[in-house]
Amino acid sequence: MQPDRQEITDFFATLQDEICAALSAADGGTFTEDSWDRPGGGGGRARVLLGNDIEKGGVNFSAVHGDLPPAAAKSLGTAPEETSFYATGVSIVLHPRNPHVPIIHMNVRYFELDGGRYWFGGGIDLTPHYIDPAQAAWFHQQLKATCDQFDPAYYPRFKAEADDYFFLPHRNETRGVGGIFYDRLEPSTEGKDKRTLFDFTAAVGRTFAPTYLHLLASNKDLPASDAERRWQQLRRGRYVEFNLVWDRGTKFGLTTNGRTESILMSLPPIAGWEYDFQPAPGSPEAATLAALRKGINW
Repeated sequence: MQPDRQEITDFFATLQDEICAALSAADGGTFTEDSWDRPGGGGGRARVLLGNDIEKGGVNFSAVHGDLPPAAAKSLGTAPEETSFYATGVSIVLHPRNPHVPIIHMNVRYFELDGGRYWFGGGIDLTPHYIDPAQAAWFHQQLKATCDQFDPAYYPRFKAEADDYFFLPHRNETRGVGGIFYDRLEPSTEGKDKRTLFDFTAAVGRTFAPTYLHLLASNKDLPASDAERRWQQLRRGRYVEFNLVWDRGTKFGLTTNGRTESILMSLPPIAGWEYDFQPAPGSPEAATLAALRKGINW
């Protein structure tokens, strides 16, 4: 049997529970939950962790439906008769306390239009404050292993899409070391049935916790100087720029009257900007900036 919207929604709700439990166990902190209703239909659960090693983390689940606003319909390229939608998924951003632990983002989602058209989307990407090439390579290996279970063409295709998507054109920089990103996977374009596309998206979701917990454990106790913490704030500033200026999910959430607090939970607790900052030549900061480019074979 092919999955219906209820099975998909139930999975995402369970995935939120599983990831929150894993993060709480590793960090020692406790998530606060804020359940919310969307005026136009549906709602969700926003969970925020102000923890020990995770300075601010958000793990959000939502299942919303209703009329499709004109701006959203235009951006999605919908047909005139496709006037209502159903969307569900899990979205995560973790901002660690130690600057040697990377920021991570994941989103897995399902979108359905009236009339029956639907698609899956998602991905995981990593934004280190300091790029460690060996750890970046390990991270990409985890994503490739997940992709290869379903299609050997997925990893190179979705890595390239991540490089293109998580990019700040006004800085000519990638947001971090990328990862995978995919959007609008549907049977008509992929040659795969709905069950397979759902299973792939579920596998991406379940890749998140073990991958990030390894990176957290490897770096959370490393010493950090005041200068490194200041650099962390500048890197967080770049993260803010991307999410507020370029991120399509942020724009879609705000134009469909989504819950503002949940949409903007991706922002760090403290960020910084410094006019025309230039790292010292040969410094770790300069090396990180030099690696913020597309097409690197990690």
